[in-house]
Amino acid sequence: MPLFDYKALQADGAIAQGQLEAAGRPEAFRHMEGLGLRPISLAEKAGAASAKSDAAKPAFGSLPLRLGAEKISARALENFTRLLSSLLAAGVPLSRALTILHKEAATPAAAAKWKEIHGLVIDGMPLADAMAKSPETFPRVYVAMVQAGETGGFLDLVLAQIADFQAREKDLRSKVMTAMLYPTILLVLALGVVVFLLTFFIPKFQLIFSGFGATLPLLTQIIVGVSHLVRSYGLFVVAGLVVAGLLLRSWFTSETGRRGWEGLILRAPVVGPLVAQFAMARFCRMLGTLLGASVPLVQALNVARKSIGNQILVDAVSQSIDQVSAGGQLGQSLANCRGLFPGSVLEMIAVAEESGRLDQELVRIANVTESDLDRELKTAVAFAEPLMLFFIAGFIGTIFIGMVIPIFTLQEHIK
Repeated sequence: MPLFDYKALQADGAIAQGQLEAAGRPEAFRHMEGLGLRPISLAEKAGAASAKSDAAKPAFGSLPLRLGAEKISARALENFTRLLSSLLAAGVPLSRALTILHKEAATPAAAAKWKEIHGLVIDGMPLADAMAKSPETFPRVYVAMVQAGETGGFLDLVLAQIADFQAREKDLRSKVMTAMLYPTILLVLALGVVVFLLTFFIPKFQLIFSGFGATLPLLTQIIVGVSHLVRSYGLFVVAGLVVAGLLLRSWFTSETGRRGWEGLILRAPVVGPLVAQFAMARFCRMLGTLLGASVPLVQALNVARKSIGNQILVDAVSQSIDQVSAGGQLGQSLANCRGLFPGSVLEMIAVAEESGRLDQELVRIANVTESDLDRELKTAVAFAEPLMLFFIAGFIGTIFIGMVIPIFTLQEHIK
């Protein structure tokens, strides 16, 4: 199992350092909590390449940072969040805790960002508002949870939950990336083979065919035409694809484009249900956590809906919030969100609401959903590999067949 270096606060306030073995970061954190330690930092013992790769990943589902600025890694943000939670839980004032954080930051970029946050806070700005000025580092859901924690007086608890969310999403993202590594390599190799065939192999056959004056089959003519297009206008094709990609990116970032893409994703046969399940798990876990920390239901719903990620689903939940604000029951109000909540989940929420254990049931639903989601992701990726191999073999096989068919007619032209 991986080996982790940790730094944590003991019950008497002293700082303890050491190493432990765990299957992943969440298990390591649970092990530390079982020992009565409040985690400050946790780092897996790995090479520099792993650290660089981790630094390139977006934090907590956020968008990539602006070009030209050094990125603050997911690990740096998670360590900041967990250490700030531990310091506040130990009774350290917020201003002093932020000072400790920017002095102990691992990178200059992180130190500068934490110092910037500290400066805004000591000037009288709430922590959530200070973080909101850096959306490239602190996502909207992060800021919303911090705001709820500040308002309710349980900021340390909310920060600990945010750190757990970050660790859980990081592990999930790592599983998906690892599972898709092999199919991605196959796709890159297949594209290389296709380009080689179109630019070097097919022109040789074209010279043979043209020398006999043979009439090529339609499939062969199409392949030869594509080969000629790639060889003669390849750079223009690449430039056109780049421009098209930039236009698509601009469309995706617009409100209309984002909603259209998210609606298309939700209607996709395999991906849509997975996206909806993931959104429901995040929503239930965050709502249950906030309710467990005594956040009012309407305020907790407003924070939790921002964690969904898909604007179409967010709009559906927003309608439910209006009904709850008017005095309606949560289970009944969520019935309009069939794309997000199955009937069985709605029934469990309604029963839990009546029995007064809504927070515990929501967290349990999140745990069960995430476990099912993990299995479904493995199954989907397992199907993706042979499916990709099938399409790659079919594409290359079509080119091969299209070039071989005319060979059987050459004998007639030779006679």
